[in-house]
Amino acid sequence: MAEEQFIDFVKIFVRSGNGGAGSAHLARTARNPKAGPDGGDGGKGGSVILRGNRNLWTLLHLRYTKHIFAEHGGNGQKNQCFGKDGENAYIEVPLGSIVKIEETGEYVGEVIEDGQELVVMKGGRGGLGNVHFKSATHQTPRFAQPGEEGCEGWISVELKVLADVGLVGFPNAGKSTLISQLSNARPKIADYPFTTLKPNLGMVAYRDFKSFVIADIPGIIEGASEGKGLGLRFLRHIERNAALLYMIPIIDEDGQLKSDKNIKKEFSILQNELKKYNPELLDKNYLVAITKSDLVEQKDVEKLEKKLSKDVPTIAISSVINSNLSELKDRLWSLL
Repeated sequence: MAEEQFIDFVKIFVRSGNGGAGSAHLARTARNPKAGPDGGDGGKGGSVILRGNRNLWTLLHLRYTKHIFAEHGGNGQKNQCFGKDGENAYIEVPLGSIVKIEETGEYVGEVIEDGQELVVMKGGRGGLGNVHFKSATHQTPRFAQPGEEGCEGWISVELKVLADVGLVGFPNAGKSTLISQLSNARPKIADYPFTTLKPNLGMVAYRDFKSFVIADIPGIIEGASEGKGLGLRFLRHIERNAALLYMIPIIDEDGQLKSDKNIKKEFSILQNELKKYNPELLDKNYLVAITKSDLVEQKDVEKLEKKLSKDVPTIAISSVINSNLSELKDRLWSLL
């Protein structure tokens, strides 16, 4: 799917249905021309409801859907017949979707399970028929209750990717290559920054028929929490990951081996950007993967890994030659 087809934010104008009016009908029969009130209640208006759908992973299907209206309830009828309830309007969304009222910013809720329903705009109640207003002192009420009006307004639906492990790193850290090796995901891979312009999800097979989901989040740069680079657009997707895998190449842009201090500095920058966006992200379990280890001598890899492991949990890997990927899966599973 093309990068521009990953839509993770939409605004929609929604309106729930009005409740139907109650009937003020008075019964008249051949034998009893003054049989009294027999007006039925009005039907309730339809609600606007978000429903989780595990087969969706983007909001693309809602990109050009700007108005969604539920059906109005039917009016009450004679013989105490109730009006028909209005049909609900369902909005299918991927798991991990959050909805807010656009005008006030009010948080309505989130959809995280398949089939879960979240009422966004509740339909109006139907009015009561005149039979409810009959009394000993008022036996022929000629009035009934009008239906309650529905609600309307703009809502925003925002998708936060649900995954077990999120890959965090600067552009060209090897995230896309890793996810293509560990799973069946086939992200675009090239030797230039911001190759990945959308999150990619992959299912990683583990031992004993177990599995977990890994998410390739587009590269972070220093200042991303302030909107630089791809900015805030994708930082929110990291919030839903159970664990984080920080990925830092073992070589710099000139192909030279990095020192442990340089790697720690990059790790600190990545953590700082996450902290600025949401301090709670630093509470997640994490592992630091030193990537592209096939490009330097093995003794240098072991020496660097030993130094770093004293301060942070570290593993050196190479996605190209499939080095240490089995151990990586073991350690990620233990985090989960």
